[in-house]
Amino acid sequence: MRAVIFSLALLALPAGAQTFPDRPIRLVVPFAPGGETDLMGRMWAKYAAPHLGAIVVENKAGAGGAIGAAEVARSAADGYTLLAGTTTTQIINPAAMASPPYDPVKDFAAVGVLSVTPTCIVVSPGLRVSSLQELASLVRANPGRYAYGSAGPGTITNLTGELFKQQAGGLDMQHVPYKGAGPGLQDVMGGHLPVFTPIMSASVLAQHRAGRLRILAVNSDARLRAAPEIPTATEAGMPGMRVQVFNAIFAPAGTPREVLAVLQQATAKALADEDFRREVENAGAQPFSGNDDAFIRDEAARWAPIVKSLGFKVQ
Repeated sequence: MRAVIFSLALLALPAGAQTFPDRPIRLVVPFAPGGETDLMGRMWAKYAAPHLGAIVVENKAGAGGAIGAAEVARSAADGYTLLAGTTTTQIINPAAMASPPYDPVKDFAAVGVLSVTPTCIVVSPGLRVSSLQELASLVRANPGRYAYGSAGPGTITNLTGELFKQQAGGLDMQHVPYKGAGPGLQDVMGGHLPVFTPIMSASVLAQHRAGRLRILAVNSDARLRAAPEIPTATEAGMPGMRVQVFNAIFAPAGTPREVLAVLQQATAKALADEDFRREVENAGAQPFSGNDDAFIRDEAARWAPIVKSLGFKVQ
């Protein structure tokens, strides 16, 4: 249905808008290469390129994604600079930062939500635990000895770790922030870090199946279609550990409606592509279907009290 709507909108565009785009589009991924946001951003670029032309992906990591998001918010509203935005950049950062460098509502226009993905809890293969409850018991018996890593301070992965500590009864566990999931997962596989809380991805699943790390649980309501053997945190007795992350494409606010329509039509075509949907599912995610704006508003309303209850802050 969305593809039909966007197709009709495109037919009604002014003649000048039919020339967009006439040069490469720049997609800013606000995290380091190798993480789930990077994967989804590049996947969108791959499937949208046949409809938009060249798309250049640029990683701008730092400050839990706030640096890259702020850069896009300040960019020209012409459709040539886009953001691979997430729950972290659009909901958590603005809610947890004392002075966020952008307004997620006023500074951006949604092009389209691509997918919804749970976070998960992984451990080094040398850590002798095989369930979330065993991990909680181990940390509880050794306060201050174990640490967890995240993709950066203030990210949804950081929030996942803090929520796990709370749900497990208040664990004494240090936080080690990284500039993206890739470097942290490398340390887990190398035995330098015991626990990491990444967003699920094809890479994480592959490393799990190769025995280089161990996924203890996914933080979703149901087991993943791509990995039905992995239990949920709810099954481990932590029903509050429901942490889903959306990946979406955003343009700066003020982008002309006719330009947004071209971007939205290309995104709708990507989402309708069976190969795209298969790649998303193989990555442990769920292709999105629904109303973009309503979904983002609902997620913001759901996370606000959780962020407040944890006293979660981003500097």
